[in-house]
Amino acid sequence: DPKIIPFEQLLDVFFHLLDPTTLNQQGPDIGTQYCSVIFYHDDGQKQTAQKVVEEIQKSKMYPNPVVTEIVPYTSFYAAEDYHQNFYDNNRNYGYCQIIIDPKIQKLSKDFKEITKSSPTSFYVH
Repeated sequence: DPKIIPFEQLLDVFFHLLDPTTLNQQGPDIGTQYCSVIFYHDDGQKQTAQKVVEEIQKSKMYPNPVVTEIVPYTSFYAAEDYHQNFYDNNRNYGYCQIIIDPKIQKLSKDFKEITKSSPTSFYVH
């Protein structure tokens, strides 16, 4: 909802919390299900995403090229029950401590103006 968080700001968070330069991989997870992708709903979002990627490339924010795909949204499939609220239900799991905890810390530090914390989740103002 752009009234809550503008699309460009959402992209800023997205590109700061993951590595958009690894094809089909996020951290130790490898496979097409781990691809970096932005699903847009209209031409405005597509153009905004393309502009942000171009700016990131020019800024040399990452040493390698951005491989994030920008594709039209077609449908959404909810993850299986095991992955629903995964972090909240598995905080002691090594993956959560090594991969997710640092991202939550970075989110709360670098984007505190748009987040408020609760014991287990972050919500956009």
